[in-house]
Amino acid sequence: MSDQTGRNLLEVSALNVFYGKSQVVFDLDLVIREGEVVTLLGRNGAGKTSTLLGIAGVNTTEANAINVDGKDLSHLPSFKRVRAGVSMVPSGSRAFPNLTVEENLAMVRGSNGKGWTVKDVYDFFPALAELKGSAGGQLSGGERQMLAIGRAMLARPKVLMLDEPSEGLGPKIVAMVGEMLRELAGKGLAVLLTEQNHRMALATADRAYFIEKGQIVWDGDSTVAREGDLVSRYLAV
Repeated sequence: MSDQTGRNLLEVSALNVFYGKSQVVFDLDLVIREGEVVTLLGRNGAGKTSTLLGIAGVNTTEANAINVDGKDLSHLPSFKRVRAGVSMVPSGSRAFPNLTVEENLAMVRGSNGKGWTVKDVYDFFPALAELKGSAGGQLSGGERQMLAIGRAMLARPKVLMLDEPSEGLGPKIVAMVGEMLRELAGKGLAVLLTEQNHRMALATADRAYFIEKGQIVWDGDSTVAREGDLVSRYLAV
């Protein structure tokens, strides 16, 4: 786990997210440090995905600030937020099914000359190197998740957000995804994930936020969240 001594890479202040005229996230505050994994947990419809999309600039949002490494991105469109260091891996491990692994990766370009290259992705995910000529549609769920994370890393993020990264994966692959996220955080990223698999999320994360009806209702150390009654209080149906 992180020693939690790194600088704040993501600072979200008073985030409000809307779908049309309907507000779904209310005055949300969130902080993630360099080298830290943080999970956002809640029931279906609580506002988890909407929060990530709001930070990414996909949904209509209002915020006092969305700071990435000290720069406020709250008034920038989504593509400029990517250039400023925010990458998101949506749920479903999406890839272009008719393109090879190599072609899927080649489509992504970072905003500067620093950071990950396709070779770095293959070094981090050796299985993808062996599959570079395979079509995205032929990959297993775990392989597609590796590809999705690799594509996100090629954008050279400072903040990596993942929406339900364990969705549809078997237990061994879920454990591998958790290990991957810890390793990525160890490279100095700030990692934010939402999960229905709260066991995986709390085992992986340094800290947790619980969200209910679009509002943060608890935040703290993931160990405390695992050992107390928070899971049954905020996640039980």
